Order: sequence, then C-alpha cells, then structure tokens
Amino acid sequence: MPTSADDLVTTYLRALTSADAALAVSLFADDGVVHSPLYGPRPPRNFYRALFADTSQANLTLKSVMSGVDTAGRTTVSFWFHFGWRLPSGAAAPFDVVDVASLGSHGLIEELHIIYDTVDVRSAFEAEVRRAPWRRTNEQCPDNA
Repeated sequence: MPTSADDLVTTYLRALTSADAALAVSLFADDGVVHSPLYGPRPPRNFYRALFADTSQANLTLKSVMSGVDTAGRTTVSFWFHFGWRLPSGAAAPFDVVDVASLGSHGLIEELHIIYDTVDVRSAFEAEVRRAPWRRTNEQCPDNA
C-alpha cells in the first residue's frame, strides 16, 4: 500500500501505463468504485478490465498532485495528467484528465472520480469499440433527486 499521495499516484500511473489491472485494483478498498465518463460507475476490477481491453497503448504525463480533505473528512488526492490514449486499432484518443481519489482510513481508494471533457474522445471511442459509452440519465443526476 502506498504511504503518500505521491506514492499512490506513481503506483496508479504505473498500473495504467503497463495495463496492470491487479496493481490498479490493489489500490482500492474492497467496495471501491470508479466513476468514469465513458464507462460509468463500476467496481475497479470491471473498470480496469474494460479500459485495458480498449487500450493498445497509454502514454501518461503527470502535471500535478494535490491532496486535502473533503467535506466528509476523507483524505482526497487529485492528480492532473495527460493521457495519451491509443485505442485497440492504434487510433489516438488523447485527453487531459483530473482523477479525484477519496481514501478510506487504511489509505485505499474508496471512490475514484475521473473528470475530463469527452467531446474529442467519445466519437473515436464509439467508432472503435462499436458500442455506446455510458451516459448519465436525468434520473442519475443528483439535482433531479
């Protein structure tokens, strides 16, 4: 288990770069959730399996690591990086992203929110994988509850 925000981010980005699902999942609590704009909310094991199946290469460039405490008192680590994503055909689908990780008391990720503008990525992703990505419905919006 990583001992600092920088260690967590370094390990996480190494898992993404090497498509190491086991390493990525090891950073999460047993009931952890990944919230992705393309794949929707998923357990980490399912999310990384799908992501790595849809990835031929990932070149990552870390820009910043930030840490603090959220309104619930949980440690939060946010990291901004460039994701040079290549789809299975080799088609480029790059984007800049901020991942926000809420950590539990043991330092494992309870929730990971992946935040980026999908406007340039979504059409390439849909064409490549031949399925529609996840989209939030009105019923899933917190303001509509």
